[in-house]
Amino acid sequence: MPKRKRKLQNTPASDAVGEDEILLRATAPLQLCYYGNPALRKRAKPLAEITEAERQLADQMLETLYNTGNGIGLAATQVGILKRLIIIHIGEDDDETCEPLVLFNPEILSVEGEVVAEEGCLSIPNVTAEVRRPEKVVVDGMDIRGEPIHIEADGLLARVLQHEIDHLNGVLFIDRISGLKRQLLKDDLLWIQQAERPA
Repeated sequence: MPKRKRKLQNTPASDAVGEDEILLRATAPLQLCYYGNPALRKRAKPLAEITEAERQLADQMLETLYNTGNGIGLAATQVGILKRLIIIHIGEDDDETCEPLVLFNPEILSVEGEVVAEEGCLSIPNVTAEVRRPEKVVVDGMDIRGEPIHIEADGLLARVLQHEIDHLNGVLFIDRISGLKRQLLKDDLLWIQQAERPA
């Protein structure tokens, strides 16, 4: 999920070119999957244990997130890996008190309230929409050490948790808007789908 602005470390950010071409950028160390890639519609599998390979994957996902320049969350399915793993980093680069959140096997236990806010997605560049979601959320999972973690969140963190957990279930934020709104985005989505090969 994009939101924050970061200085790019590698390649330029995704950008619209002309009126009918969208360039989908290559990312490193892992390649983002863009709208139209079948991996984005598959359900990720839970992890029985957290091994060194999973920790390394989390590190690679964080580096990939940072290299996008504006991402605050990433699910493993967005890099074509069907494991139930999400990472979130909402704080600014120079904020040492805000550590990235690495969450394995996240599960939403309860939700409360309702709020509408704009969302976008690294896998659907240049597309945003107002999305209605619960305002508060309670999530359980495992941290990078494989220890249980319990999160009670509201605001932006609650929204990002829901957005990324949706990814693990093959759900995109555009699935949570009305058919009329999706129709208005039809051309943009078609361009991305046809261009689902990194430039």
